[in-house]
Amino acid sequence: MIIGITGSFGAGKGEVVEYLKAAHGFSHHSASGFITEEVVRRELPLNRDSMTLVANELRAQHGASYVVDSLYARAQAAGGNVVIESLRAPAEVARIRELGGFVIGVDAPAQLRYDRAVKRGSEKDAVTFEYFLAQERREQNPGDPTKQNIFEALKLSDIVIQNDDTLETLAERIEAALP
Repeated sequence: MIIGITGSFGAGKGEVVEYLKAAHGFSHHSASGFITEEVVRRELPLNRDSMTLVANELRAQHGASYVVDSLYARAQAAGGNVVIESLRAPAEVARIRELGGFVIGVDAPAQLRYDRAVKRGSEKDAVTFEYFLAQERREQNPGDPTKQNIFEALKLSDIVIQNDDTLETLAERIEAALP
């Protein structure tokens, strides 16, 4: 089984992945991790702006589904059930479906997502709430499949889980969402 995970910043995509790994033995392949590798290789600052720039450049240079295709190739070596996390572009959602997969979207209210992002303490999340929202707006690029458009990817999900409650509730929602 192949499951793609998309969603807004701080919505809990990682929590969904951790649940799928623990409860169902999925192997995890992260688009953010893949892009981070390239940001580091290019010696750019490790922040969300650099990640967006690099991801958009990779898609423009190699094709709109390049990140997913690269992660899928890695996943093939691992075998078994696969979760590919952090789909950011509609073309990535489409590619998961072409591969026979299912896409789960994860969302939550903006303030809750920001609070979670700050709490995890990542370099890419060390911003004000206003800048956090501005970054999300910059990732909306309708009409250009090589650029990120997280809210369009979220809309294209097979199902969207609201992650605005406890981890136990999230687990119940994930189970209900699984094909």
